[in-house]
Amino acid sequence: QVRLVESGGGLVQAGDSLRLSCAASGRTFSNHAMGWFRRAPGKERVFVASISRGAGSTSYANSVKGRFTISRDNAKSTVYLQMNSLKPEDTAVYYCASYSDGYYYTGETDYWGQGTQVTVSS
Repeated sequence: QVRLVESGGGLVQAGDSLRLSCAASGRTFSNHAMGWFRRAPGKERVFVASISRGAGSTSYANSVKGRFTISRDNAKSTVYLQMNSLKPEDTAVYYCASYSDGYYYTGETDYWGQGTQVTVSS
């Protein structure tokens, strides 16, 4: 059974940084692309960033490009989201997801974490 557990969320001020972590278990982590998504209050869940199985390819939403960095440690079965220069509009529940394939552009999300709240005050 695949399990994804996010951590690292919290309440910060605009301009601050946070690093989210997502620990995976239940299958071979290094075989699968990983991604981060978020759901702001009253809105649908949207894509934030994704990373291929070997970290050779990454993709970002335009709204976070240049501020957020996705990375992974296959030895620890963990994916990270480093968030810098946070803005109030980044406030959301952040979800970790795994993909069915090693590359996010050829696979689909198949497992999700429970989410971690990030709140950015102005």
